[in-house]
Amino acid sequence: MRVLLVDDEPLLRLAFTMVLDAQSDMETAGEAGDGEEAVRKARLLRPDVVLMDVRMPGTDGIEATARIVESCPQSRVLILTTFDLDEYAFAGLRAGASGFLLKNALPEELLAAIRSVAAGDAVVAPRITRRLLEHFADRLPGPDVSAGGGDERLARLTAREREVLVEVGRGLSNTEIAARLHLAEATVKTHLSRILVKLELRDRVQAVVFAYETRLVRPA
Repeated sequence: MRVLLVDDEPLLRLAFTMVLDAQSDMETAGEAGDGEEAVRKARLLRPDVVLMDVRMPGTDGIEATARIVESCPQSRVLILTTFDLDEYAFAGLRAGASGFLLKNALPEELLAAIRSVAAGDAVVAPRITRRLLEHFADRLPGPDVSAGGGDERLARLTAREREVLVEVGRGLSNTEIAARLHLAEATVKTHLSRILVKLELRDRVQAVVFAYETRLVRPA
């Protein structure tokens, strides 16, 4: 898998390059020092994963993420952030990133995250996603409507799929959802896959964001 590294610190890009190029299934497709360069190189190189810093001069990682997701749908974006409750990380998820990773993550965590994102999964653990969203829930835009009434796409879901979406939004794992709803874990996975298709969402992270934005789930 080919990875585009985006960070305004050359030494950090070098460190990431050394880690990636040491893997048999990865290679550094290119580097960028700011968001504008990242967008150009993503369109040119078509990487599988973009490892994206958020705080950069000029075009930041949030705007770059949104533009890459729109113009390069085959490229997944993994946000890099310094703090686990950085509001930029939340903005990145809303812009279409498939997850976020702390800059002080261990090399094996970085590699696992890249592989997960390349495979189409989200790398944000459900409870971390919930904590992030609850922290910034009061900043979410949109009308204050009754639960589940804010988006016509919700009408596409069956009653059971809506139940599963609520539990995903609350930060439960597939195993926990299965236990709470008395379902097999494989059934939960099937429901989640159908939810993503019906709601036109990329991954679990966007499903959680959707649940909060439509007020289907509210922070405690």
